[in-house]
Amino acid sequence: MEIPRQLTLSDYVAIFKRRWLMISLITVLGGVIGVLIAKVLPKRYTSQTLVLVQQPTVDPKLVEPVMSDEMSQRLSGMQQQILSRSRLEPLIQKFGLYKEDIDKVPTGELVERLRKAITVTPIQAMAETRAQNLPGFTITVTMNDPKLAQQLCSTITSMFTEENLQLRQDQAEGTTQFLGKQLEDAKAKLDEQDSKLAAFKRRYLGALPDQEQTNLNLLTGLNSQLEAATEALARAQQDKSFAESVLTQQLAALQVTSPSGQSPDTMQQQLASLQGQLTSLQAKYTADHPDVIKMKADIANLKSKIAESDDQLKSVGAEKSTRPATEPAQVQQLRAQVHQYDQVIKERASQEDEIQKQIKIYQSRVQSSPGVEQEYKQITRDYQTALDFYTDLLKKRDLSAMATDLEKQQQGGQFRILDPANVPDKPSFPQVPYFALGGLVGGMALGFGLGLVFEMQDTSLRSEREVEVALRLPVLAMLPLVTVKPGTQPKRQVSVLRPGSSKISA
Repeated sequence: MEIPRQLTLSDYVAIFKRRWLMISLITVLGGVIGVLIAKVLPKRYTSQTLVLVQQPTVDPKLVEPVMSDEMSQRLSGMQQQILSRSRLEPLIQKFGLYKEDIDKVPTGELVERLRKAITVTPIQAMAETRAQNLPGFTITVTMNDPKLAQQLCSTITSMFTEENLQLRQDQAEGTTQFLGKQLEDAKAKLDEQDSKLAAFKRRYLGALPDQEQTNLNLLTGLNSQLEAATEALARAQQDKSFAESVLTQQLAALQVTSPSGQSPDTMQQQLASLQGQLTSLQAKYTADHPDVIKMKADIANLKSKIAESDDQLKSVGAEKSTRPATEPAQVQQLRAQVHQYDQVIKERASQEDEIQKQIKIYQSRVQSSPGVEQEYKQITRDYQTALDFYTDLLKKRDLSAMATDLEKQQQGGQFRILDPANVPDKPSFPQVPYFALGGLVGGMALGFGLGLVFEMQDTSLRSEREVEVALRLPVLAMLPLVTVKPGTQPKRQVSVLRPGSSKISA
């Protein structure tokens, strides 16, 4: 006979009604077994510590901390360091852990066993709190002895607080030292740029971009001075020419001593005057100018007269011919004026040359100004960049030094133990209620399973569907169980079921 492949809810209820006693007994037995297992298993005790991350006592806006990483990442890094083999192995030896296995099990397995007994759980921050502002974390240590669990939990907590303090100090000091070294390099570069800028200013003194307008103003003034000096020189030359012409006329009137009508001394003076006039004319005109040609002819004629006079003086006698003639005061005054004009012309010419030299200097400065300005911008830009970098590093170094002092004074973000490690008064494992509940659930499942097995092995047919499935034939009639009371006539009822028709009762 085959059991139906699918059971309905009513079938399960019917099975439970028939097997409820067995299911109940197995369920109760499962709960009892769970309690016994909880009593037999070795007890484990858990000690817990709550550590809060204390915010810096000084406002971060005043002294910015050097620890920029997230607190969760830093906590994970410290956890890896503290729970490493080099840090846990001394704890096993210090507290005498796993004495029964220390000679049988490798040290690495004992360290791994202790690592699994230690749990570090970060406290979830509020939604509006940033991740780096981790509120705190809990440390739990589970051991077979409650006092040992409490001691280990306290030791692990101390290791976390000390590691955090040392980590913050080391990072602050390392940052300060690094910034100090960078500051020295930046100062050397700044001094180099400063030297280049100073050398550039010395080389192009007076031609710097900020002096361009001054040079233009000075150039304009020098041009005005040159015009004035040129006009003064021209006037002095005109005055000298006029004085020389008057002097020539006066000397011509005094020629009475020599046979030719002129004294040798007077002709010598006349020749010097004509040569001075020729020099003045040559300064103003070219050699082909008519005045220059005429003056040269007069000088040549006068030289021939002087030569004739010298011959006559040799024949007449030296005493009579060498006596100089006395010149009147007017002639002497004219000679003084000519000499004074010569000095003025010399001064004006020298002044004109000096002004022209200065004009050339300032013109060269103005002409070279674009190239100097481009080079000056490059040097000043490099200098300003080096200065800004040095200033920024100096500010960061000072802030890092303040943050280092803050960490040394333990005024930064420190770990504060809110709940010290407790001595557990009851084991954390095994917990009797959970084991009892698990035993009850397991017993109930086992009872139902056995009930189903027994039902599968039962060959009784209790329903019309079971008959159809077992015989694979439609039910033609059902005879219900009829109980007859004493003294009464039983009633008969026949049900007929035909294929394709409904059930007919008679």
